Amino acid sequence: MAQVTEDQVLAALRTVVDPERGTDIVSLGMIAGLTIQDGVVTVAIEVDPKRGAQAEPIRHAVEIAVKRLGGARAVTAVLTAHRPAQTPPRGATHGHAHGHRHGQGRPEPGRPSLPGVQAIIAVASGKGGVGKSTTAVNLALSLVGLGLRVGLLDADVYGPSLPRLLAITEKPQAAGERLAPIVRHGLATMSMGFLVAEDTPMIWRGPMVQSALQQMLFDVAWGPLDVMVVDMPPGTGDAQLTMAQQVPLAGAVIVSTPQDLALLDARKGLNMFRRVDVPVLGIIENMSYFNCPHCGGRSDIFGHGGARHEAERLGVDFLGEIPLDMIIRETSDRGQPITIAEPGGDHARAYGAIAARLWQRVAAGAGHAAPRIVVD
Repeated sequence: MAQVTEDQVLAALRTVVDPERGTDIVSLGMIAGLTIQDGVVTVAIEVDPKRGAQAEPIRHAVEIAVKRLGGARAVTAVLTAHRPAQTPPRGATHGHAHGHRHGQGRPEPGRPSLPGVQAIIAVASGKGGVGKSTTAVNLALSLVGLGLRVGLLDADVYGPSLPRLLAITEKPQAAGERLAPIVRHGLATMSMGFLVAEDTPMIWRGPMVQSALQQMLFDVAWGPLDVMVVDMPPGTGDAQLTMAQQVPLAGAVIVSTPQDLALLDARKGLNMFRRVDVPVLGIIENMSYFNCPHCGGRSDIFGHGGARHEAERLGVDFLGEIPLDMIIRETSDRGQPITIAEPGGDHARAYGAIAARLWQRVAAGAGHAAPRIVVD
């Protein structure tokens, strides 16, 4: 089967009319990006941010028009809102595998939301800058080290970190009518950062964020997983509510640094999950202390023990503490997390101990037999 060409796709897109303005979307300059790679056609459609999810019929019409051409293994389309629609677009972004329509992916009561995914854990923080993404990646890799089948979803649409933390530069490939996750170190991963350039700002309103999360959940061939770790964006906004409403979370882990300001925001995040009936599995204290690599002296730069005390006060588990160390930053920046770069080191053992406690809690809650884990 001959591969479809860019000219053929553009011709098909000229048949898609914006109902509000009565002109085809190509003439209106709404095509923000178009790529064809290995039979996968990707189209980004620029819309006015004010329209939000109301422009969804345009996205669906684009998928139908391109599929009619033949010659494509999969068609991917996403709405973007980097600027008002009438402004000439620059850059490119692309999103989900074809076939998902809003309202059809919402889980029904009593049914698993993601077939084959046994448990979903949200890793969250009340504020940014506390090392949540680094923690989520190393926890997920530590769970892989326990012999589990693990997925990692980067739900931070505005500031995805996964491509840098795992040195992923390739694009996801089609798996039938869905996208295949990118696998690193035995970990199945998906991120909006895989689909857009690193310096592309995601200037999206809430409905578009919800749409992107739904697509990364339901339009990805996650396959059988024992656990999915979700790296949540900081705060208590649309992404958190979308995850709580769309999938049955086994629980949430709160990451905080020891100082009072971070703990105040962590408390808000914890209370948000409680209000939407998501169990809080525990609190991790990141950047807990600093050991000088030269003199060996210890400094509690952000204080110490605040997260443990907060966990006791709120009646949740304290899962453990991770030090502030340059090696964690250096290995993360080069895309080799510390649990991979130094699997036998003290930091990897600290993450491994937290992952073991976390999995034992999740397995017990799900009725699975928790593995016997010995951490040296």
